[in-house]
Amino acid sequence: MKTDSEVAPVYLKDVRRIQALLCVYFLALLVETLLERQLRQAMAQEGIESLPLYSEGRACRWPTARRVIDLFENVERHEWVTPGGRKTVLVTALSDLQRRILKLLGLRPETCGRCPD
Repeated sequence: MKTDSEVAPVYLKDVRRIQALLCVYFLALLVETLLERQLRQAMAQEGIESLPLYSEGRACRWPTARRVIDLFENVERHEWVTPGGRKTVLVTALSDLQRRILKLLGLRPETCGRCPD
């Protein structure tokens, strides 16, 4: 929550819409903060001092939400339904580091690519 993020200029005239935009922006920052907190607490519990989140594989002791999101940037998920109603989902194979982070966040990698039926 310490980042300097620009929210101006806002091309909205209605005060309610500006307030709604700022509310959504605040909620996004809150989710980022909770993601960082969860990951850092899990690292502490597991005794993990750092994760190789930088592009050159350099260790990162205090992972940020931006670094984690960037790590998953190349993951794609495609879903289609055949005329017969059969659903097919294709997900990019996750790296060991991506799987490790999902596990630290309390997510199971095998269910992250599935969609509810």
